[in-house]
Amino acid sequence: MSEAKFVPLKGYKEYSPEEMKHRAKEFYHLIRNRRTVREFSNRPIPEGVIEDCLLAAGTAPNGANKQPWHFAVVTDPEIKKKIRIAAEAEEEEFYHRRAPEDWLEDLVPFGTNEHKPFLEIAPVLIGIFAQSFHLTEQGDREKHYYVKESVGIATGMLITALHNAGLATLTHTPSPMGFLTEIMQRPSHEKPFLLLVVGYPSNDVQVPDITKKPLSEIASFL
Repeated sequence: MSEAKFVPLKGYKEYSPEEMKHRAKEFYHLIRNRRTVREFSNRPIPEGVIEDCLLAAGTAPNGANKQPWHFAVVTDPEIKKKIRIAAEAEEEEFYHRRAPEDWLEDLVPFGTNEHKPFLEIAPVLIGIFAQSFHLTEQGDREKHYYVKESVGIATGMLITALHNAGLATLTHTPSPMGFLTEIMQRPSHEKPFLLLVVGYPSNDVQVPDITKKPLSEIASFL
């Protein structure tokens, strides 16, 4: 068994109580304006933005530092078309045969249906995959830990980074998502976690009139 190796902590900066409060409030005001959109512009995203946001996501805490994620970035129109066709086939089944009535009722305020044109219109689709294990150069399996938790944290950081850069996102989870593995040419030990749609919102985009729970409903202080 190899020994643990430690290095000095770098990059940490402590702020005064006043600056801490200011930064926390400032970030809240930034992130509270994040909204999921379903109407995108086809404007291209500046070079390097997606890459830096992915690097930010890759800093997420994760089980035993195995980093059990892969981000498959799609910009090719033909591949996006294939994804849309496959996703809409699953969504057709969901909305018209699989989904229970109470679930469909809960979706009414959002105006969603089986049609997903944003999968072709948005300039970037990111398939996020969870890796249950890693194959070494020798072909041995290296187990991963807390995979779903780790990938979920990284996904949240990616969405936040993209919002911070001025982009809109949509988390799309057609079920099942096995078609993403084939279309995005990922190995069988990687399972699709979700499909992230990324781009600028369209000029006339509208979003559902919803609210978020107050602090008293989402937190307790003991």
